[in-house]
Amino acid sequence: MSRPLTAVSALSAIDLRGEPIEGAQCHFDPDLHIGPDGQESPEERAARELVAAEVCESCPLRGACFELAVRIRPERGVWAGFTATELAALFALDLDEVA
Repeated sequence: MSRPLTAVSALSAIDLRGEPIEGAQCHFDPDLHIGPDGQESPEERAARELVAAEVCESCPLRGACFELAVRIRPERGVWAGFTATELAALFALDLDEVA
């Protein structure tokens, strides 16, 4: 089974000029941002996501990561310092304000 798209896999592609995108902080520990293959308790998940969000704070690609998350609407993982659940809430809030 293939792993879901993560910030590091998406951001490690190439940019519009054909240049590799480098510098994503999640590159150093992708499992921190997407989670383990197996089960984790809610407490373990919350702790992991908190650390992942802290890593995102210093990432030079945080803005690009957030823009990507807005486009693809991830269902799991930590993107630009936000969990997929937090992003979904932001997107829902955004849609309500526009309507």
